[in-house]
Amino acid sequence: MTETSEENLISTILDTTRTIAVVGASDKAHRASNSVMKFLQQQGYRCIPVHPRLAGQTLHGEIVYPSLSDIPQDTPVDMVDLFINSAATGPLVDEAISIGAKTVWMQLDVINNDAAAKARDAGIQVVMDRCPAIEINKRN
Repeated sequence: MTETSEENLISTILDTTRTIAVVGASDKAHRASNSVMKFLQQQGYRCIPVHPRLAGQTLHGEIVYPSLSDIPQDTPVDMVDLFINSAATGPLVDEAISIGAKTVWMQLDVINNDAAAKARDAGIQVVMDRCPAIEINKRN
């Protein structure tokens, strides 16, 4: 993918996404997953935190779910934002496919070409090794 086409894809994703599942969301304020989730909420996105250790708690006003498949079916997830180890992305891509997500976004330093190919083969847009907060700030 060329730089221009990737930038266009990112712009389209950011313009059409409304609900983001933040996998690996943290309750620790100093963690990027916490501050990025809060920033995305301030930009008007609904962010649903996903973390098994925090399941049932509330983070930035949203209930934390243990997995993507535990998010209620009447809550469509547009984007799955992955704050996890690259090696763990495969099963999460499978879950993203099963819940009908439109985009899988792998955060900075999260790179898994096999998982990305699987998502693309299922018709899901993929962004790797980028942060939506940084991309939004580039636009402003």
